[in-house]
Amino acid sequence: MRKTYPLQAQGRHPDRVLDAVKHDVRKYLKRERRRPLPAGVDFWDFDCKFGLSAETAETVHLSAVIPSIDAAAKEQAVQVYVEIITTHGKRTPKPLVEEVLLVDDEDGLPE
Repeated sequence: MRKTYPLQAQGRHPDRVLDAVKHDVRKYLKRERRRPLPAGVDFWDFDCKFGLSAETAETVHLSAVIPSIDAAAKEQAVQVYVEIITTHGKRTPKPLVEEVLLVDDEDGLPE
């Protein structure tokens, strides 16, 4: 999804416009997460960009998209650009850690 959202609309309260933008972003994420996963993919990952325009957009983490929209609205921005691209995510297995037991020399039992 690559979209420029206006934050000021004539005849609409700015808070309602902001709520509609955040709702649209959340709805898109929910719809994308519902899609069936291809073989060999563990989860849907999202590459996100945010800015006041497409040219000034910077890479942000998914969890920072909604707070970035709020921050732009507080600064009285006219519009915001949101780009969310769905990618395949593959989990990496955690390395096995051997548990080291401290053994008391006197009786040979763990402490």
